[in-house]
Amino acid sequence: MHIEEHRWWSNHLNRDMALKIYGHWGKPFIVFPSSRGRYFDYEGMGMIDAVGGFINSGKIKLYCVDSVDEESWYNFAVSPADRNARHEAYDRYIVEEVIGFIRHHCQSPQERVMANGCSMGAYHAVNFFLKHPDVFEGTIALSGLYRLDRPEFQLSAAELPDVYFNSPVSYLAGLDDPWYLDWYRRSKIIVCVGQGPWEDQAIDDTRHLDFLFRQKSIPAWIDYWGYDVNHDWPWWYKQMNYFLGSLYH
Repeated sequence: MHIEEHRWWSNHLNRDMALKIYGHWGKPFIVFPSSRGRYFDYEGMGMIDAVGGFINSGKIKLYCVDSVDEESWYNFAVSPADRNARHEAYDRYIVEEVIGFIRHHCQSPQERVMANGCSMGAYHAVNFFLKHPDVFEGTIALSGLYRLDRPEFQLSAAELPDVYFNSPVSYLAGLDDPWYLDWYRRSKIIVCVGQGPWEDQAIDDTRHLDFLFRQKSIPAWIDYWGYDVNHDWPWWYKQMNYFLGSLYH
């Protein structure tokens, strides 16, 4: 398997950022790490091996990025507004730096990429897609939370206005801009959750997304797996292979 690692100074984040590339050809995916994760976690946790057939056959090409979650949503020492501002800097890093890098690397200047992640990575995958559907072709999001007023993030409903435009369930409910809706309706949206241990909050948020997509006539594949399917990597391996097999058979 072709693997590259790249690192550069991000002017948007004012720090060094790294990413790893897996594959030589295929549909580009940005992979966001799970909670407090790093750019090498997809490899370290076994996902690269699990979906290696799709990578080696040139069907997909993964760009695994680093996160700044410890400086944004998990930085409980600063205000919600400051946490949101740090995420917005990360948003600009992804859209203005990483996307340009991917398009140059793939020699495809207009190509939309897919967004992917598990757990916290699923949150990022959905949020980035919804905010930038002209950049992201769609998402495969597994076991995510899609609202920020959750105990996980130590944010209350009263603090939601400070982070509103990064809380997908919150802003999607009020979104009626035809530009966004038209892009969504032409995209590949896959959101999956198990119904086993440690998935309760993810089930709630997935159901809420499901309701909003239906309400707005946005085609989406929302998949609820069995009651034995828990919030863990072995199931995410199976889910990724299942969905990739459907998209890139």
